[in-house]
Amino acid sequence: MRPAAIRNFLLLASSLLFAGLSAVPQSFSPSLRIGPGAACRLSRAESERRCRAPGQPPGGALCHGRGRCDCGVCICHVNEPGVFFGPLCECHEWVCETYDGSTCAGTCHCGRCKCDNPDGNGLVYGKFCECDDRECIDDETEEICGGHGKCYCGNCYCEAGWHGDKCEFQCDITPWESKRRCTSPDGQICSNRGTCVCGECSCHDVDPTGDWGDIHGDTCECDERDCRAVYDRYSDDFCSGHGQCNCGRCDCKVGWYGKKCEHPRSCPLSAEESIRRCQGSSDLPCSGRGKCECGKCTCYPPGDPRVYGKTCECDGRRCEGLDGTVCGGHGTCSCGRCVCDRGWFGTLCQHPRKCNMTEEQSKSLCESADGILCSGKGSCHCGKCICSAEEWYISGELCDCDDRDCDKHDGLICTGNGICSCGNCECWRGWNGNACEIWLGTDYP
Repeated sequence: MRPAAIRNFLLLASSLLFAGLSAVPQSFSPSLRIGPGAACRLSRAESERRCRAPGQPPGGALCHGRGRCDCGVCICHVNEPGVFFGPLCECHEWVCETYDGSTCAGTCHCGRCKCDNPDGNGLVYGKFCECDDRECIDDETEEICGGHGKCYCGNCYCEAGWHGDKCEFQCDITPWESKRRCTSPDGQICSNRGTCVCGECSCHDVDPTGDWGDIHGDTCECDERDCRAVYDRYSDDFCSGHGQCNCGRCDCKVGWYGKKCEHPRSCPLSAEESIRRCQGSSDLPCSGRGKCECGKCTCYPPGDPRVYGKTCECDGRRCEGLDGTVCGGHGTCSCGRCVCDRGWFGTLCQHPRKCNMTEEQSKSLCESADGILCSGKGSCHCGKCICSAEEWYISGELCDCDDRDCDKHDGLICTGNGICSCGNCECWRGWNGNACEIWLGTDYP
């Protein structure tokens, strides 16, 4: 054998030996067997006790049901590298994913994020170690928020009379005067649409693509969003393109009327009757996906064949997964609902009726890090969690997400323009915003 080949062989052997030893308990000793192929020096009961999770009674699953017990040592099933590991095969590498598309900001250990706090001060925390309160420390005073506020997840919330990213600036007016100047006509501070800083309102800009915010005014009392009809998102228009927006109210052009100038005076129907015809069984005109004019809907975006129906009630985008596949490739879409091929079921036809796993293998894939099956909110089928249909908002691979956490706009989760994925809106192409309420695609007249 050549020297280079010998060196490579030794490197491979040493790495395999290290990987093997790292997977066994610290209490394991090679002397438990006298020699290769020899009998185990432990009794069967003692061997199984060492392979069982602490607190589990005799007869409980060995090696968490993910491996076999060999003389007190778990040999984990490794169909894919790293799927199960740990002294008792207790770890799922994938449980640590994901936060904002990446794994935890600390160290992923056995399905849980361990935050790096070398000083032991606990300033880095959160389920994904996403909160870093070191961001709140004032460089000059070295105090949290300068000693004039409290820090939450890396952001300072200042005491009355103080402001700044780290509460480093003091107002030159009293807190009472500041509050008075920021109080809007309806009695709210900055109309509940902004932040009061030393008597001046900083209004929330809800559209990051615009030159200035839709919310403005001395006390943020003007909200231009109140002038936008649903279909106005596809253009720069306000008031259905038939009026002028003045501090959140539409002044209509001649020949048009309605709260958003959506109704032509030439229409024989009243505005109420027109909207009623456009609503159908939905709470919103044209199901929130189109333009209602004289009792008839024009579905938006124009030219998208996936959105159709008399009241735009059919939305084929709802049949698509996050990767764009229609009904998981195992069915056809009918008016926004999947009709599954034989042998498949589920909202997106994602579950096969036949399963090649044992029940024990299936359940092991459905357990969360704390050992609970589907977070106690669903059932397990072929290694996949089927979340309870009674609680429509429960979702996620382990039924550990709450879709009620997703932002709403126009009364719809993700404005009907995206999919709620574990509390965050995943917007369809052309849409942006926390609630997928901002159209960034082609402008339409």
